Amino acid sequence: MTIITNGTLIDGTGAPPVPDGCVIVINGRITYAGPTEGAPESPPDACQIDARNGTIMPGLVEAHFHATYFNIEELQDLDIKYPVEYVSMLATVNAKLDLECGYTAARSGGCLFNTDVWLKKAIEDGLIPGPHLSTSGREICSAGGLMDWNPEFRKMGMRGLVFIINGVKDARSAVRALVKDGIEWVKTYPAGDAASPDANDHHTLCMSFEEMNAVVQTAHNHNLKVTDHCRATQGIKNTLQAGYDPHLHY
Repeated sequence: MTIITNGTLIDGTGAPPVPDGCVIVINGRITYAGPTEGAPESPPDACQIDARNGTIMPGLVEAHFHATYFNIEELQDLDIKYPVEYVSMLATVNAKLDLECGYTAARSGGCLFNTDVWLKKAIEDGLIPGPHLSTSGREICSAGGLMDWNPEFRKMGMRGLVFIINGVKDARSAVRALVKDGIEWVKTYPAGDAASPDANDHHTLCMSFEEMNAVVQTAHNHNLKVTDHCRATQGIKNTLQAGYDPHLHY
């Protein structure tokens, strides 16, 4: 048994805060949440946690979590600086940090090498600490789009970070590859951003409507939802017309 006391309790139901709150957890489940005065008696060997006049509340949900982004200072830090082995270890550090910051659930917004798929399994198997994770794996962007910044002379592409597509056929293939790896969301880049101001500003379209529609059709066929990184007005309109899932735009 674990008992948390000495804090203001916000139970998440919309009820007023409880100034002197108490939460009791038995075998991983909350059995009581309310005023300390009304809490049931507890055995002397129960684990006592002092909230130190802080706030006791349900875990937060991180709706845009990049498990493999770590101390990013320049674009190459995202795709070519580290091998998959080290990136995987960085992801475990970020998962632990996310949980310690109060996020008990997180939705991946893109992950190098589809690391989040196996990160989720390791968390669920109790091997590492982390939030309940919903995975998205590698993102999808058209060639020359926001996430395709390595110049052609490097001859290396963007394989670890995103699927670079050219046309409807590539769009479908990218989604199907993600399906095989077990992701739960499909993340795309329909428009540009300030991260790449020279080639793709906020108003640049980075995916054609036909590519976007192909992603949606293929993802929905596999019962997956589609989200996007999009700030261009026309890009947002295209996502809605292509059938992107509501309220999943950022």
